[in-house]
Amino acid sequence: MAATIYYDNDADLSLLKDKTIAILGYGSQGHAQAQNLKDSGCNVIIGQRPGGPNYDLAVSHGFSPMPIDEAAEKGDLINILLPDEVQGDLYRDHIRGKLSPGNILMCSHGFNVHFGQVEPPQGVDTLLVAPKGPGHLVRSEYTAGGGVPCLIATGDSASEETKKLGLAYAKGIGGTRGGVIETTFAEETETDLFGEQVVLCGGVSELVKAGFDTLVEAGYQPEMAYFECMHELKLIVDLFYQGGLNYMRYSVSNTAEYGDYTRGPRIVTDETRAEMKRILNEIRTGKFARDWILENRGGAASFKATRRLERQHAIEEVGKRLRSLMSWIDSKEV
Repeated sequence: MAATIYYDNDADLSLLKDKTIAILGYGSQGHAQAQNLKDSGCNVIIGQRPGGPNYDLAVSHGFSPMPIDEAAEKGDLINILLPDEVQGDLYRDHIRGKLSPGNILMCSHGFNVHFGQVEPPQGVDTLLVAPKGPGHLVRSEYTAGGGVPCLIATGDSASEETKKLGLAYAKGIGGTRGGVIETTFAEETETDLFGEQVVLCGGVSELVKAGFDTLVEAGYQPEMAYFECMHELKLIVDLFYQGGLNYMRYSVSNTAEYGDYTRGPRIVTDETRAEMKRILNEIRTGKFARDWILENRGGAASFKATRRLERQHAIEEVGKRLRSLMSWIDSKEV
């Protein structure tokens, strides 16, 4: 069944003219969505704790940030754009008690709503408007006259009016310029987690490291391994982005295309596909969510230790040195 996709003509921005939109958190998505909405003529307030760089950033953008509970109380549409791992506790302690019937509780990732960490009180609809791109791209595309495509979903008992307000919100951040796909909280959450873990972050990271390690262990220069297994990945991804797998295969050499067809399935094997299904099952049953919630309640010691070790991998050291020699790259270091 084809997806339902909404565009500019399907959304009425004027529905938000008498609404106050509370953006809770001024991080990656928060700063982008808040500025885009403000530029679209919406009334936006910011909930952000003082003393941090995001608070100062909001001030520099012309906002007057206030405590999260105060912003939640003043908002008609309350969008929680805080990190997944802190939303549950902050919601229970500072947001839930400030909501009133008729409010709309929003998010840009359904993790906490879908897995029961954020449960709206009676009379409060839930709404998801999720840009399919990082905040800096949501902002830059909007200011350039374009827009990052979005997803939209409403809770089971939400009214049609809530959906219309969601489309208006999506228009306010530029989403209807690129298209807004209708989905559900479950579908958005589960596919997003699966994509991150199996392909976009987990899968690609492990593949790049394994390829690099294999070449270096076989005696090849680390610099050569870096270029072949990480640096050139951007060239391939850009071809995917422009025209899919067919365009990538059309653009590379016949030798590369032959190697793709004949060797690729030896890397992603039936065993790999079976593991993908096990990971998807862990997501759908809530096991991954429980693991992540418990990890954070215990201080995230394992997560932080793994992060430190990964940052010391040889490919990171080689890459940092090589990128510093390439003046055309806007090199970023953590």
